[in-house]
Amino acid sequence: MADFDAGSDARPQEAEASDGVADSAEASWPRLQRKVIRRAGRHLLRPGDRGDETAIDPPSRQVDGYARWLPVLRVLPWALGALFAVSFVWDFPGVTVTVVGYTVPLENLLRFTAVSGLVGFGTNWLAITMLFRPREPRPLVGQGLVPAQRERVAYRLAQAVSDELINKRIIKEKIRESGLVTQYRDRLVAAAGDVMTDEAVRSEIKALLRKILRDILSTPSVQERIVALTAQQVEAHASDGLSGLALRAYRFFGEEDFHARLHETVRRLPTSIDPLVEEVDPLLDRLPTELERRSEKVEELLTGIILRLVDTLDVETMIYDNVRAYDERQLEMLLRRTTNKQLNYIKYLGAALGIVGGFIIWAPAVSLVAFTTLGLAVYAVDEILYRSRTDAAPPP
Repeated sequence: MADFDAGSDARPQEAEASDGVADSAEASWPRLQRKVIRRAGRHLLRPGDRGDETAIDPPSRQVDGYARWLPVLRVLPWALGALFAVSFVWDFPGVTVTVVGYTVPLENLLRFTAVSGLVGFGTNWLAITMLFRPREPRPLVGQGLVPAQRERVAYRLAQAVSDELINKRIIKEKIRESGLVTQYRDRLVAAAGDVMTDEAVRSEIKALLRKILRDILSTPSVQERIVALTAQQVEAHASDGLSGLALRAYRFFGEEDFHARLHETVRRLPTSIDPLVEEVDPLLDRLPTELERRSEKVEELLTGIILRLVDTLDVETMIYDNVRAYDERQLEMLLRRTTNKQLNYIKYLGAALGIVGGFIIWAPAVSLVAFTTLGLAVYAVDEILYRSRTDAAPPP
């Protein structure tokens, strides 16, 4: 009996060792993954899927409206500063003009208009600057409005974007409208068929399956459980007839031999699984057909997974965290990139409006009549041009 056990122990262990070396060289998860990805990638990943062709082109710079006046307005503060300096030397001393029988003195005209224009420009410049500066809190002048309210700005921006621009409901609607799930379902079915018919992938699957089964069946604890379960099942299903009596007699007189043979048989299992692994081929052959037949179920499953992933997204929190990560300078640049031209227009327009105020201070009656008439005329011409352009435009 000892010779039987020693010989039986040596042969399976040698076979298992050689098979383990062969399997480790033949099969591996990374290699199988590479083969599957390379094969399936032809269907799932295509050059047009990056979405580069659908990228939005940046809008062109606005050249009409106030944008045309901005270069002119930029010159005003410098011109007003020069006029203010000139007013100390000469400012229409004793000069008068007569307008519709009304005598208007021109003395101090330069100083009134220059100072008023500079005050208008300066106040607007200060107001806009105080939106962003100082970036850090200062002992006396405090901190800019946007840096001081950075958390609030981030919260409001995140709330506005998530409420109106992008949220779970909008994402779900776009997913359903795009038809991407159906498109990728078809690609998945095609990829599965391509992968399952590839001999290299099949060989790798079977080699990996063979290695896994051998590793499991070669484990001593697993072998002991198989032996115990087999002995238990043999005992449970032994009949009461002659065969059952013979089995019980054999076990009574040769229990040690019975267990030795069971152990020998179980130890040979790792080297006897090749026929079982080959049964995988029919299953792999049927997989593409089954996926095609159940394509609607596959689409429902993909849709459910995607929508469930969308439900886990907290869009508002993501936007809020990203905006909060901006420091004061980055937040200022974010706002200035979209509003810098408008802010500059407001700043320099203050100089022009200040000049108007200077004229009114210098000659109230004449200036009010002149600027009111000019304003009404500009408004009337603008309204006429707007209506003519609207009437000429084709209906939508």
